[in-house]
Amino acid sequence: MAEFDIIVYGATGFTGRLVAEYLAHHYADGSVRWAMAGRSLTKLEQVRSEIGAPADTPLLTANADDPAALKALVSRAAVVITTVGPYQLYGEPLLAACVEAGTGYVDLCGEPNWMHDMIEKYDAAARASGARIVFSCGFDSIPFDLGVWTAQQAATARFGGPAPRVKGRVRTMKGTFSGGTFASGKATAMAAARNPSVLKVMIDPFALTPGFTGPGQPKGMLPEYDEAIGGWVAPFMMAVINTKNVHRTNFLAGHPYGADFRYDEMMVAPGLGDLGKAAAEAIAKMNPMSAEKGPAPGEGPSKEERDSGHYDIAFIAEMPDGRRVTASVKGDRDPGYGSTSKMIAEAALCLARDVPDAKGGIWTPGALMAEPLKARLEANAGLSFTIE
Repeated sequence: MAEFDIIVYGATGFTGRLVAEYLAHHYADGSVRWAMAGRSLTKLEQVRSEIGAPADTPLLTANADDPAALKALVSRAAVVITTVGPYQLYGEPLLAACVEAGTGYVDLCGEPNWMHDMIEKYDAAARASGARIVFSCGFDSIPFDLGVWTAQQAATARFGGPAPRVKGRVRTMKGTFSGGTFASGKATAMAAARNPSVLKVMIDPFALTPGFTGPGQPKGMLPEYDEAIGGWVAPFMMAVINTKNVHRTNFLAGHPYGADFRYDEMMVAPGLGDLGKAAAEAIAKMNPMSAEKGPAPGEGPSKEERDSGHYDIAFIAEMPDGRRVTASVKGDRDPGYGSTSKMIAEAALCLARDVPDAKGGIWTPGALMAEPLKARLEANAGLSFTIE
């Protein structure tokens, strides 16, 4: 048995601090053996005090560029949570250490180019060592991954088989992004500018399903009137990663949604008729990542902003004969941080405790632990999954 259930690596960063705070308060009964890790012992001590964690919460140090220190760190954990991004700049050494040691790993990665490269480089080694590596365990992409899974479970129960088409529609979302998210977006844009193959990965919906290419997918790049939702919809900036993860879940699970599955994500514009159309067109022109300067790493929304945030996403499963079933996923905090910090903590605990027989490899949350993770998120993390 590992010394710790979970090590939170990057606990002094904005999101890592929120994860540590969640563990300290939600599992104050000592039922979870966890530690905080980062580069600076002084900063770890400061954060431990500021978040009200027990004074005896273990503090571990390791630099992201020190393979020996990372190897020693991950050998002490059942699962490592890492919030140290951009992952394409800082993530590979820790992932490699976990793969070598057979240690579980969860992150918040929304960088498809890096994920594509890591799957190619480490999936076979993770299968051999037994390491269960799970990318995208925050708002990228758990609500979408498990939302599609919930809708398909309902379609199969109601119609006798999965729907070949699911629409993800973000009905409401209140929240902002932090310096870490901005830095990841900029790093991906710079990588694409340097290397045309990165752009190819970004636009390929099957970039994370090696050896499999499904049917043509809806582009979701222009505003349109969606009869299924009864209003105008606009492009959704996170679709570029979420759609890839949904297709990877289907791929890893043996195509329970069908080999002809089609999926897209868009935002529902406020207003009806011409007002809705105008709103959708305005949303389509917005790109918060296009600014030259954004929040600095370590910055993010205030507690008041996180607590007042929320989201509501519909997943409409459509059968060829026109029948439909809709699942909804709702979260009670801002999506990127208040909700994400709870999601990744529960994903790590699910990996450590609820899927003991799962094989090694590079997974998605939906392919590895959909049912137990959904239960954990509903019980502990303020998410709801319902059939409308």
